[in-house]
Amino acid sequence: MIDDARVRVTRFDFAPGDQTGWHRHAMDYVITAVTDCHMRLELPGGETRDTLVPAGTAYRREEGVEHNVINIGETAMSFVEVELK
Repeated sequence: MIDDARVRVTRFDFAPGDQTGWHRHAMDYVITAVTDCHMRLELPGGETRDTLVPAGTAYRREEGVEHNVINIGETAMSFVEVELK
């Protein structure tokens, strides 16, 4: 959506069962849920965490987060990620 000198803004849309694949965030970032996001986070070391990020809410994380995110809901989920350069 935007990729300039200060931010990268990307919308992600996932059908049920879709996943991001393992990745490590190279920048601090903010996620804003467009829909209710029923997520399973697979973390290093084999840990998993199920969470609901309600539509319209946001959270932030710092550079270095590593995970795989899976849509475990019964409907599509969408969120916008803003990476801070």
